[in-house]
Amino acid sequence: MKTFVDVGSVYLHREPVDFRKAIDGLSLIVEQAMGLSVYDSALFVFCNRRRDKLKVLYWDHSGFCLWYKRLEKEKFKWPKKDHREVIALNEEQFDWLLRGFDISRMNAHKSLVFE
Repeated sequence: MKTFVDVGSVYLHREPVDFRKAIDGLSLIVEQAMGLSVYDSALFVFCNRRRDKLKVLYWDHSGFCLWYKRLEKEKFKWPKKDHREVIALNEEQFDWLLRGFDISRMNAHKSLVFE
């Protein structure tokens, strides 16, 4: 996902969200349920109960942005069985989620550091 801000982190709210909620309602979930600051350099990702829609909320230092994606035939492979209420992803894992991969089953190669 191309944004106009550098993404520091990506956080998934694991439980489904009522998609009638807009920026203010989702901001409250970030602050109260997720225990995070909505003003961080982060993407906050929410899914509906049917797992065919995503909303992504972020602060771009001048206002809030709300990005929405609706799948026409498929479902997002949402990590339902994870025990954590908030799941942190890197940008690569977020891209995998958007492309339909099950992020709980995928692992990238480990980075190696040689001296």
